[in-house]
Amino acid sequence: MPLTDMEIRAAKPSEKAYRMYDEHGLYLDVRPSGNKIWRFKYRFSGKENTLTLGSYPIISVKDARIKRDEARRMIYEDADPAFRRKEVIAKASLPTFGDIALEFTEKIKRESRSEKYRYAFEMRVHKFILPAIGRLTPDEISAPAILTMLRGIEAAGTLETAHRVRAMTGQIFRYAIVTGRAERDPSADLRGALQSVPERHFGFISDTKKLGALLRGIDGYLGSAAVRNALKLQAYTFVRPGELRYAEWPELALEGETKEWHIPAEKMKMKRPHIVPLSLQAAALFDEMKNISGRGRYVFPSARSVSGARPMSDNAMVAALRSMGYTGEEMTAHGFRHTASTLLNDSRLWSADAIERQLAHADENKVRRIYNAAEYLPERRQMMQWWADYLDTLRLVLAEGQGQSAP
Repeated sequence: MPLTDMEIRAAKPSEKAYRMYDEHGLYLDVRPSGNKIWRFKYRFSGKENTLTLGSYPIISVKDARIKRDEARRMIYEDADPAFRRKEVIAKASLPTFGDIALEFTEKIKRESRSEKYRYAFEMRVHKFILPAIGRLTPDEISAPAILTMLRGIEAAGTLETAHRVRAMTGQIFRYAIVTGRAERDPSADLRGALQSVPERHFGFISDTKKLGALLRGIDGYLGSAAVRNALKLQAYTFVRPGELRYAEWPELALEGETKEWHIPAEKMKMKRPHIVPLSLQAAALFDEMKNISGRGRYVFPSARSVSGARPMSDNAMVAALRSMGYTGEEMTAHGFRHTASTLLNDSRLWSADAIERQLAHADENKVRRIYNAAEYLPERRQMMQWWADYLDTLRLVLAEGQGQSAP
């Protein structure tokens, strides 16, 4: 006869343990302590075994029968329920891919990488990887599972992000392999599976009349003074926007006749230290910023960071240009680099090598790949002052309807 809940509740402990039998091998083990434990007695491969299913009343009689029937189904499928449970327990003790991803993220944060990279890596792990495959162990993750995650990112129209997350997933898997927690990297099977990222062309201005109008527009920008100065310095120094946003006060040498900005290797795209000779105009703007952010870490702090512990948003300068009426096809913060490269080369006053060094481009010539941050520095110093003076000429001299080519 099957047990009833009333019978189970009425069962009292005695000096010795006793059993109350249900059906098909299920029974309740009533202990002298008063504990009532469900057990399932079965035979597998000719041997008798017992499987503990849980304590009453946490496990009701109905739940106990469901667990018993699941065990009987395993036996029918020629699987030992007790062994299967050991596998589940052992699996539960294995680190998930999410555990490994978080561990690797901490490793990334300790390395000498740019703060922007650390932030982006951690953000993408939490936003994309953990929700999609974080609960799985590495051996449970297949290439199709990763592709499903990436397809969702593609569907949002962020193709470049999808490629970056695929690369990140591969990094985490390779870390799991070398630490003995994965056998292979299934993300490697996805090469060519994602949509190609369209080549980006940064909008930039090479027409001197339009460039003068842009510079006057920046002068008249009514938003944040920090953003206005950032745009001016972007024009004068033509560094990458991220390098400017992450500029810190100790990197600047503003005293004395020779004024320079020394950008450390970890902040540079090519991971090489870079020197930016500062024109009188650029140095004056940095001096002006001391009154705005001189007590904080960053020269250009985020408007939302009261303490100045975070740099200016990567959208701040772009938003300012848009407010002045410039579309992404017309001008971008990065476009100042293309503008400088075009007009400096057109001037024929400066060697191509000096221009390329100031742009911090990679040298494709293997013989000359050993990079010296100070290469062509005297010429670059003269060039940067000439460039600042030339921009001021375009800003102040060019009138409506006039044009002027780089001399």
